This record gives sequence, structure tokens and C-alpha cells, in this order.
Amino acid sequence: MKQVSQRIRDGRIEVLDVPTPALTADGVLVDIRASLLSAGTERTKVETARLTLAGKARARPDQVHQVLAKARRDGVRQTLDAVKSRLDQPEALGYSAAGVVVEVGSRVAELRPGDRVACGGGGYAVHAEFDCVPGNLCVALPADVDFRAGAFTTVGSIALHGVRQADVRLGERVAVIGLGLVGQLTSQLLVSAGCRVVGVDLSQALVDKAVEMGTVTAGWARDALGPELPSSARECDAVVITAGTRSDDPVQLAAQLCRDRGRVVIVGDVGMSLPRPAYYGKELEIRLSRSYGPGRYDRHYEERGLDYPIGYVRWTERRNMAAFVDFIAAGKIDVLGLISSSVPVEEAAAAYDQLASPGASPLGIVLTYSSGSGQAPLRGASAGHRLKPVATPKRLSVVGAGSFATRVLIPAFKQAGFELDCVASASGLSARGAAEEFGFKHAVSPSAAVSAEESGSVVIATRHSSHASLAEAALRAGKAVFVEKPPCLTEDELGQLRRARFETGGLLVAGFNRRHAPLAEALRQYVAAGDGPMEILCRVNAGPLAADHWLNDADDGGGRLIGEGCHFVDLVCWLNGAVPETVTCMMEPEHGLPLSSAQRFVVTLSFADGSLASITYGAAGASGVGKEYLEVHANGRSAILDDFRSLALCTGRRHHRKRGRGDKGHAAQVRHFADVIDGARAPSAPDPLNSMAVTLAALRSAQTGRVVTPNWE
Repeated sequence: MKQVSQRIRDGRIEVLDVPTPALTADGVLVDIRASLLSAGTERTKVETARLTLAGKARARPDQVHQVLAKARRDGVRQTLDAVKSRLDQPEALGYSAAGVVVEVGSRVAELRPGDRVACGGGGYAVHAEFDCVPGNLCVALPADVDFRAGAFTTVGSIALHGVRQADVRLGERVAVIGLGLVGQLTSQLLVSAGCRVVGVDLSQALVDKAVEMGTVTAGWARDALGPELPSSARECDAVVITAGTRSDDPVQLAAQLCRDRGRVVIVGDVGMSLPRPAYYGKELEIRLSRSYGPGRYDRHYEERGLDYPIGYVRWTERRNMAAFVDFIAAGKIDVLGLISSSVPVEEAAAAYDQLASPGASPLGIVLTYSSGSGQAPLRGASAGHRLKPVATPKRLSVVGAGSFATRVLIPAFKQAGFELDCVASASGLSARGAAEEFGFKHAVSPSAAVSAEESGSVVIATRHSSHASLAEAALRAGKAVFVEKPPCLTEDELGQLRRARFETGGLLVAGFNRRHAPLAEALRQYVAAGDGPMEILCRVNAGPLAADHWLNDADDGGGRLIGEGCHFVDLVCWLNGAVPETVTCMMEPEHGLPLSSAQRFVVTLSFADGSLASITYGAAGASGVGKEYLEVHANGRSAILDDFRSLALCTGRRHHRKRGRGDKGHAAQVRHFADVIDGARAPSAPDPLNSMAVTLAALRSAQTGRVVTPNWE
């Protein structure tokens, strides 16, 4: 299918042929007929991408801070690799579209194939022939509403939520600052609500457009307004700011326009250094409008389909979208009059040039699509190539093309001599980018990659929730499987993987790379030179995660114990050369969140030979302290491994130090996987599924408050 993308490095717009996105249980696959380029959000995105690296840094200081924090935590080299990988990847554009449903996920109840819908969401309702959009971001589109009009729904819901935040009344005078697309729609909605509207914009052409459409009773270009405002522009009951600028001028002008105790609603991305005397003197009320409305940025609402009760939250983002469609259907909003041009998707690059050209004032540019089949798309190679039924053990399919896969895994497999055959991702676009960067023969859907008959090996590097199902499918397809950690999230998934491996006799390796790190191997060799029990202390200074981070979602990421703690459980078991007899775990969840989302925990393991291990995983440490620290004592010897950069080996008073480069064993593990396939080595012990059994036992211990024996069945 065709999809519009942007290269972050230079802002280049391309229309690429990419695999169709994978349908999710909470998603809806939509055959897109029209999508909207907004003159605000998307213009800013393109202009920022076309800046130099220094310009990008000045425009996005928040991202600069993230890069610096990562450099302190992970090192400069790894951070530079991550930034380079991000800049080179194509990025999806668009967030407002309309089309016809072709497939519906198992947990979506209100939509059916054949339904006409408007859909929204950055990363979901993108400019592509097919989009997979969460059910809570899709609303029904009546038969008499044109798809081009339906493509305005998401942007319209932003305007509608801003009007709701303004809490306007019949007959009130309301000023709108910024008469771009959102401002024009805001003005129309205010008129429908019985308000008198005045408008201000930098562009006289946009002011004239609002006057022409009858949505403002008076309007001015900003430079025509001096210190003394016209009488028709003063004493406004509310001001809605829909402009986009770094300048503080809109919030300063809003204070001039407002009456005493008026309301100022900020919808657009503007400077917010408020003039205190003006706001204090009039006792003005400031309100922020968060995009489409309640539910925005809530993963449980947007991705999991959990609605807010209407009795408590009347206007969610989906209900705002539906209300805006009703306005269009009733003829109370004219969106077709705001279309500057309609352009076939193949000409998207020219449309973006028009959007970003200096001095241009386009409102809505609509991309149109010719697919229109209303049928589920063929899921396979992006170019329709039929894969040849000749499997080669070291011919590789990779499922997942995110940052870790493209920075670490794919280069390691390529260096280890694997032939790169297929690459897949949930969205399709990142797979196309990886195919270009590394030379994969095909960019395909996840199901096609797992079953590709040419590939003898499959790497799974998707989000955690799909690891077990993809790994099981790959095993049953006769592939050697390398699945990133964790290989599963639940006891049931663990049992399914064990059965699949037993019934197929296939190879399954999990991404527990730390057991292959050079300094970890040197440590193990040093302390294991005797028969006595070990005392192991593992401390992880992981840093905090945002409460809504996907890793904290038990269904998606498994939580930090399952999703990340498994690394250190495996490392400890590998050091001891065995799995423990008993497991205990204490976890401290954040207030109001489930236990599985705890960011701090302590796991204690006891082994048959008398060895003891303690894993302390924390989120409250200083960023300047190393992330991973390992201390092992056995047979009169001690070893201290600090962040895989230094290893101290101690006997009596003698100390010997080894230095490393933070190598955590990723490349060595891939080489080991290749050797196992070639028959040159046996798989590394202990069994990675047993390490996961220990990790799942730790979660059961935390849940029950008891000492637990891992499940070895």
C-alpha cells in the first residue's frame, strides 16, 4: 500500500510502498478514502524537520534534554547510535482521516466491516491507503457526509473541545486569535452556539476568508490592531487562542480583548509568559484545552478501548468526534468550503511543499485515495512478491523494526553472517525503513515474516505482549527462533511455548544477552573456581518510568519485573549454573496502580547448593550512578562488575581490574545463536524458559506474600 512519510534528518516527503498495518484486538482496519493535511500541526512538523540539527535542537529543547539524560545513563556512543537511527527512519504523517472499515479487532464491539468511519490519532489515522486505528478513535460517518468532509473530524474535535473549555453562553462575544484551520472551525462552532465572534490573524487573507464565510462579525490582521482596540474588539466574554507561535503576543493580546473576569482558552502551541498586571487587574481565568478532549493521551482509553462513564465525563474525545460529525451532517459546519485543494496521495510531496511555502495561507489540503475496494488487503510482501519455498537456516526474518532492533539486533545478525530476507513491523512503515537501511529483500506483514518459506530463522523484537504468540507460530513453522526478552508474560504463555518447542523440537533462544557479556563471562570463570556456594548481589538503578508508559501496562509490557527484571533473574541463574529452589519477592507499587506496574522490587533466590542471590531493582537513584552493579562472593574470592565497564577481581588483599566498553553481550549472543544453528555449540544454559519461570514465580510471590517454587512443568 502507499503511505506518506517524512525523513526526520532532512524533512524529505516521500510516498512509499509499505506493508499493510497489522490488525490488533482493539483496532479497526480502515480503507482510507480521504485524509487531511492541517495547516498548523503538520506545517510545524515539516518545517521543524527541514531545520539543521542545531535548528532542531533549538526548536525541541525537551528532546535535547532526553538525549543528554540518555548519554549520562547509557554512554555517548550508544546515544549517538540511537539518535542516528531515529533520524534515518521514515516517520508517519497525518492524524485525521475517513474511510471504510474492512476488518474489526476481537475487542471492538460497535463497528462492522463496511461501516463508513471518520478516524483520528497521531500514528494511527495517518496518510496511507490502509490504517489500523483503535476503536475508541473511530466514529460512524453518515452516508450523506462526504469522505473529504469526514477527514476534518479529528481537527474539528480539537476546535470543539476548545469551545467547550470556553464555556460560552448564547449572545456572548468571543474572540478567536488565529484563523487557520482550527480557528476557522472554532469560529463556525461559536456561531452555531449563538455567539458573536471577532477574529484576529497575522494573515489578512485568512481574516477575509472568515468574513467571507460569515463566521466572524468583525476581523483584523494583527498589525492593524494598535494599543487602542476598536470598540467591537473590546470587552469579549472569552478569547480562544488557536494560533501556533513561540511568541507571547497572543496571550498578551487576549488580555486586551477580554472584559473583566473573562476567560482565556489556549488551544494552540503558543508562548505562555503571561503579563501579570493585565491578567491580575482583570482577574482573568486561564484554561488549557488538551487536544480532542478527555481520553487524549490515556493509553487505556485510546488503545485499550476503555470508555469513561458518560455520567461523569460527558464529552470524551470520541464523543467530541461524533458530535462534530453530527454538526457536518446537519449543515451547521461548512468544512468543504475550507478545502484549499484536493490532491491524489501520489502527489503528497507537492502538497506539503504548498503547505510549507513562505507566505502561503492554505487551510485544508485533502489527500485522496484510489483503493476504494472495501476489501481486506493482501497481507504479504509489499511488492506482491511470492516467497520461494526454499528454507535456509541462516536466512533471516525479523519481526519488529523499532529503535533497539535497528540499532542493535539487525546489525549484529548481519555481522554474524545471516542473510537478511524479510522484515516486518506492526505499522509497516518502519519495516520499509529497515529494509532500505539494511538491505532486506522484502518488507512484509508480521504473519508473512513468521511463515516465510525462504527463512530458516526468525527474530522477534516487537512489544512484549506479542512475543509468545509470534514465537510459538515461528516454532510451529519450523523456524529457529530468537525472541527478545521477555519470551512471555504469563504462566499460560510459558506453557504454550514449552509445548511448541517440545512438539517441534525447535530451537528457542531468548534475548538474555548479559550472560554473554565479556566481563560477565570473566567474572563467572573467576568466582566459579571451587565448589562452595555463591553470594550474589545485583543492584539495578533503572530510573523512573512515566505512569502511562507501555511497559507498565500488564497486558502490553508486563510491568518492570516481568519486562526487565527477567534479565537479571537470568543473569543470576546463569552465574550460579542452576535455577533456584525457592523465590521470594517484595514489590512496592505506585499509589493507585496495580502491583504488576511497580517500579521497585527486591527478588531473593535460594539454590540447592546453598547459594543465595538478591536482586534490587530501583527507580529512585541518581542518574549519575551506574545502572547495573553486580557483586559476587564465592570460595574466598570476590568480584565486582560495575555497569559492564569495569570488573574488580579480589582474592585476599590482591585486586585485579579489567576494563570494558559497556558491552552487554548483544553481538556475542547473536554469534552464539549462529553457532548453535551451525551445530558448533550447544544452547547456553540454563534454559531461558526456566529463567522466565523464575521471574513469573517472583511475581506470584509478590502477589501472595509467600515463598514460591517456580513452575517447571
